[in-house]
Amino acid sequence: MPLTMQDVNRFEVARPRLEAIAYRLLGSASEAEDAVQETFLRWQATDVGRIEVPEAWLTKVLTNLCLNQLTSARARRETYVGEWLPEPLLDGDPMLGPADTAEQRESVSYAVLTLMERLTPNERAVYVLREAFDYPHREIAEILDVSESASQQIFHRAKKHLADGRPRAEIDAAAARRVVEEFLAAATTGRTEPLVKLLTADVLAVGDGGGKVPARARAVEGALAVAKFMRGLFKPAPSKRALAGGSPEMYVTTANGDIAVVAVVDGRVIGVMCLEITDEGIAAFRSQVNPDKLQRATEVWAATEHGEPLFRAF
Repeated sequence: MPLTMQDVNRFEVARPRLEAIAYRLLGSASEAEDAVQETFLRWQATDVGRIEVPEAWLTKVLTNLCLNQLTSARARRETYVGEWLPEPLLDGDPMLGPADTAEQRESVSYAVLTLMERLTPNERAVYVLREAFDYPHREIAEILDVSESASQQIFHRAKKHLADGRPRAEIDAAAARRVVEEFLAAATTGRTEPLVKLLTADVLAVGDGGGKVPARARAVEGALAVAKFMRGLFKPAPSKRALAGGSPEMYVTTANGDIAVVAVVDGRVIGVMCLEITDEGIAAFRSQVNPDKLQRATEVWAATEHGEPLFRAF
């Protein structure tokens, strides 16, 4: 039977939640949108009048589409050029989903999205549905076609894997912003020593250029090595301006709920650097510069207020 307007509206009401689930599962806004659209096509092709709980049906279809996507994505990422990082979402993006609890905010943080790459597809699905959307294990079990006890075991296993990779206690937003401003000031002096003081001993710097923008093929580790890398990254050079299409305006804002530095040229986001800041210093820099993963960030940037840039780079 063709969908009625009521059926279409019912799906559109569910769309924001479905997109937020898909983004957490896939780490990609564009792939999340595709998965939700495919879910709509499945909704359109079924007899919705026979579906007793539409929300459960839609979540099950979407989750299984995402699980299939995750399985194929693992194979694709084996041939990905350089490091793979998730697509960052800037503050105000509705795809970030619920952020009422600490668990919900953490589940969409850039650090956790990156760590979730080490989970199996089922572990990721159970973690996202339980931690971010508070689904009971009974419902998760039905979605994944496993037992309730299996869902609980998968969840505990996923939590352990993520906990093993989590950093020390993070600091509040105001303090984090001060650290970022100190970092940017130190990075533009051309001196290494001030930078080292702001970093943890085991700090990590990783970038994703996708083979389209120059980025280190492997992560840089250790305070001194990262300080030297960052000093070079912010060193002015005509070649950098040519590559960027101009002198980027640098803003301190938030991405995926955490502090971030955004580089913008003529209204186009060309880079998002997500920082992981702890009470011991900056523990990680994760920079997304692959233009394919910054299109949505550019759209959100154009639609929101962001104040004056901190400075112009290069």
